[in-house]
Amino acid sequence: MKKLPFLFALAAFCGCTAPVNTVKPQRPPVNTVKLQRPPVNTVKLQLPPAIYAVPGVESSIYFDNIVRVINPANYVFDVTCNKGRNDQKRWRYIPKAGEKGTYDLKITVISDRGVEAEGSTKLIVTPAETGKGKNFAVLVIGDSLTAASVYPRRLYELLKNNGHPQVKFLGLNGKAKSEAGHEGYGGWTWASFMDKKTATPVKKGQPSYPRHRPSPFIHNGKFSLTEYLKKHHGGRMPDFITIQLGVNDVFGGQDATLNERIARILGNADRLLGALRKEAPNAIIGVGLVTPSASTQDAFGSNYTNGQTRWQYKKNQHALNEAMLKKFANYPDKKVFLIPTNVNLDCENNYPVRREAVDGVNFKGNKRTLLRQSNGVHPAPAGYNQMGDTFYCWIKYQLSR
Repeated sequence: MKKLPFLFALAAFCGCTAPVNTVKPQRPPVNTVKLQRPPVNTVKLQLPPAIYAVPGVESSIYFDNIVRVINPANYVFDVTCNKGRNDQKRWRYIPKAGEKGTYDLKITVISDRGVEAEGSTKLIVTPAETGKGKNFAVLVIGDSLTAASVYPRRLYELLKNNGHPQVKFLGLNGKAKSEAGHEGYGGWTWASFMDKKTATPVKKGQPSYPRHRPSPFIHNGKFSLTEYLKKHHGGRMPDFITIQLGVNDVFGGQDATLNERIARILGNADRLLGALRKEAPNAIIGVGLVTPSASTQDAFGSNYTNGQTRWQYKKNQHALNEAMLKKFANYPDKKVFLIPTNVNLDCENNYPVRREAVDGVNFKGNKRTLLRQSNGVHPAPAGYNQMGDTFYCWIKYQLSR
């Protein structure tokens, strides 16, 4: 009898009829899980209805200010316009004498995935001599950005030196003996001007600042622009009212409750705008979009330690501006306009800086120092002057209408 192979014989002896190890083990397939690429067009591009320009004054769109992304260096910004210059970090334009007109301006945001976002606005160029000799009054309202008194002064000087030597600024706050008075108070919100009926208590021995005052527009417990103007400005009504608020309203917002916060902010904006309109029916009102912050987290660490991040503030600021753009696009008061104070502000170079040791003052191994940004939301004088330029170009446009 022929000998069986050992394994087959063993299987037969055990009563098994199936051969041993005839089923091969299955290895898991390689790369069966597909990685999901981020969806295209996730970049939010935010452009104002118009960019205003006047010969001799530089107008810019800083790209970091118009997109809600962590790192704008990851994107290409392609500007299509017959005017200006497309640089790495901004579009810029200084009209020449005699230039005027309205031009289409389009921005395309591109990444290595392709086109991420596109948006358009209008570039409106107004001659510097527009409204020459016209005498008018301006009421400037705001928070600490206004209280710094730099951009109101810049606006006053531009108007005075470009055809309006008799321009009158209405306001109780500002530098001593300054002709560029304003109503700007640190820490104030839209609601403050309507609801701050009493002074903020100050501890004994502590200084009292203008921000501690009650609202200048409160008279006998009620809002009254008329009484304010009678008491302080001979009853003269403003021809222009500019408002730069929102930083304090939205600064501390968090994602989970941001929509509710913004709804309250816009409600308070309606209240103040309605109260101003009721008593100044002919005034042209300009509302500045909320300004961006310094470009680094260093600035926020310097001011707020761990209390707030630049990224969270940027999300808050963009969300409020988005809501404002939507709201004022069809605002029933046709004499209320948005002013693009958020785009013409160099957040990298025109915010305060401070020289610091690289590794801390007590570290003995490295004596190098460097400049770090030191203020989160308050520009340096050059940045404030850019804000003044934006207000000036807007008023010149309004004088041409």
